Amino acid sequence: MPILTLGFFCLQLDRGNMANAITDKFMEDVGINQDQFNIGQQMLSLGIVLFEIPSNMILYRVGPGKWLTLQLFLFGVVSTFQAFQRGYGAFIATRFLLGITESGFIPGGLWTLSTWYTRDETAKRVMVFYFGNQIGQASAKLLAYGILHMRGVGGQPGWFWLFALMGAFTVLGGFVFGFFLPDSFKRPQSTFLPRVNVFTERELHILQTRVLIDDPMKGKKKSKIGLDAFKRAFTNWRLWLHFLITLTNNGPQRAFDTYAPSIVTSFGFGSLVSNAMASVGLFLQVPVSFAFSWVSDHKNRRGETVMLGFFCHLLGYVFNRAFTGVPQRGVRYFGVVWTQTFGTFSHPLNIAWLSLACDDSEQRALAMAGVIMGANIAGIYGAQIFRRDDRPLYRRGFSVAIAVLAAGLVMAIARWVDDVLQKRRKAADGPIATPSTREDAIGKGSDGQATPPTPPSGVQIQPIPRS
Repeated sequence: MPILTLGFFCLQLDRGNMANAITDKFMEDVGINQDQFNIGQQMLSLGIVLFEIPSNMILYRVGPGKWLTLQLFLFGVVSTFQAFQRGYGAFIATRFLLGITESGFIPGGLWTLSTWYTRDETAKRVMVFYFGNQIGQASAKLLAYGILHMRGVGGQPGWFWLFALMGAFTVLGGFVFGFFLPDSFKRPQSTFLPRVNVFTERELHILQTRVLIDDPMKGKKKSKIGLDAFKRAFTNWRLWLHFLITLTNNGPQRAFDTYAPSIVTSFGFGSLVSNAMASVGLFLQVPVSFAFSWVSDHKNRRGETVMLGFFCHLLGYVFNRAFTGVPQRGVRYFGVVWTQTFGTFSHPLNIAWLSLACDDSEQRALAMAGVIMGANIAGIYGAQIFRRDDRPLYRRGFSVAIAVLAAGLVMAIARWVDDVLQKRRKAADGPIATPSTREDAIGKGSDGQATPPTPPSGVQIQPIPRS
């Protein structure tokens, strides 16, 4: 978990530092205007969308250890060389290339952690993974406050050092992945140390057994994803509803994350101070999102936590739209903090909810790719919510965000109602035997009861003492 979370942290540093760069005269230095900047942000999302599923098919085939490590090196290098861009063409090209190299990392990380943990642990682990995103967003803005003061060092603007330093940190993160990330149950070694086992045989047996007892289908992973898996994943209307929930949540969130420092600047705060102030809500989001994920896991309230988070996110844009006529900048800043606190975590909670709706490893891998594609398609339209002719108040932008989020909330409610009805039907019908029962996947003992896999030769599993 710490390794995967570090990777997400690095990705968000590289993806989010553009929002901080524009407070340091990035557009003027490169030679672009706000509408051209928005197109560049769309190209980032387009690159991710186009290569999301191919990237996950490669990961599924070669394993997460190799593929996620390579990705970290690739988007770290691209991020670093963004420091040298000049002109509209270079800006478009680097954003698109960054999107290509980042594609597949988030769903690949989600799929990887889903293979190591049980279903009851899913929401919390997904949220911990997304802590990398949330802390990355917040830290990027706080770090930018210091790094952007380096304007003039080496004859370069502050945003040059922002890209160079954060990109170099990501490349360093690639080495952490290469040395320490275990690939899978079958290959519990890291990419750079293929002969060093991360776990003992006893530990590996325990890890395998607890997961297979919880979900036997995780032990039936095929060597590659077939066409039948695509059919099962993309003809399931419930999965499509989860995709649409993500599509509506993430468009306004992406737009607000990009322009939050600039919006705070428009209140009358200094441009560099605004980066630090725009990190407050993102730091508050971490404990709030953990509380929501705890309720989701321990109380099994998947839909309810998504709906409540969605509603609070929607309320943030209502505040921001209403506060455009309020002269007190402290009141308007409260709207920014509220929106950032509740803006992101409905997405990982929705992913955990989606994961539980999948029937097997193949469908889960494609569903993860699909929902992250939805998040990045949201980035394509979200990049145009806040436009040059609407600044600095962005009244039209906030109104559009309210309408989009309201539609998403309705879909989340519909999916929750379906979930409730489905559980009632199952309770009324009683347990039904299926080909993928625990006995089929794990085996039967002489008494007909399900038994866990046989431990490796020479390994004795001792009962866990109870205090």
